[in-house]
Amino acid sequence: GPEMPLFSVPKEVAVGTAMLGVAFATGMLAGKRRPPLPHAHGGGVIIGKSSPLWQYILDHSLREHPILKKLRLLTADHPWSKMMVTCDQAQLMANLVKLIKAKKVIEIGVFTGYNTLNMALVLPDNGRVIACDINEDYVKIGKPLWKEAGVEHKIDLRIKPAIQTLDELLASGEAETFDFAFIDADKESCNEYYEKCLRLIKKGGIIAIDNVLWSGRVLKPRKDDLATQSIHHLNEKLLRDARVNISMLPMGDGVTLAFKL
Repeated sequence: GPEMPLFSVPKEVAVGTAMLGVAFATGMLAGKRRPPLPHAHGGGVIIGKSSPLWQYILDHSLREHPILKKLRLLTADHPWSKMMVTCDQAQLMANLVKLIKAKKVIEIGVFTGYNTLNMALVLPDNGRVIACDINEDYVKIGKPLWKEAGVEHKIDLRIKPAIQTLDELLASGEAETFDFAFIDADKESCNEYYEKCLRLIKKGGIIAIDNVLWSGRVLKPRKDDLATQSIHHLNEKLLRDARVNISMLPMGDGVTLAFKL
């Protein structure tokens, strides 16, 4: 990634963001491995990465912690960099975590740990992120920066299938003790992740589900495309789910916020 001053948000930030694309989880994060899919958009589904409007949004809203920026630029050089959440979306997640005064957070799909660090930075000192992934190789990129930022003690990394971790949390009596969950992993399991997180989250807590627009493929899901079918089915279910209030935002690759009633 390009070198840039630590605290400024120059035009070059778009380069890093565009390289990272939106939070395209390709199924290698917390579930099954499969080859990456081509994605048409970088900055977002509604506003493309080359749009001056996208640049304007970054120039007028992004406040990125210097160590977060460092990790984003490190990740930008990674061949799987498209799997990372966009910096503006991560900032919204951090603001929501602060807004509800969250102490316990679940993250399903860690990749290099950018959003893990992002949330850990805003949690109180006794706060915890239970970070679920099946691949430790990518996380090794972010781990030293978790330490550098002084938040390593807030991150509980669980390297195993996320369903297993969620079941363990439920079995140990942690139902309705979490404040916030971020789901960004293999799309075939998104409904199962959602259902288990809903049991773990307190009333008034928030579940954020990433990639709900999936580069627009949800408009015409192919019968042989299990990932798109799974996202589309969950989107349809969420519309009618009386257990939550929802907002679907055209940010990044689409994110739905589900507020537990």
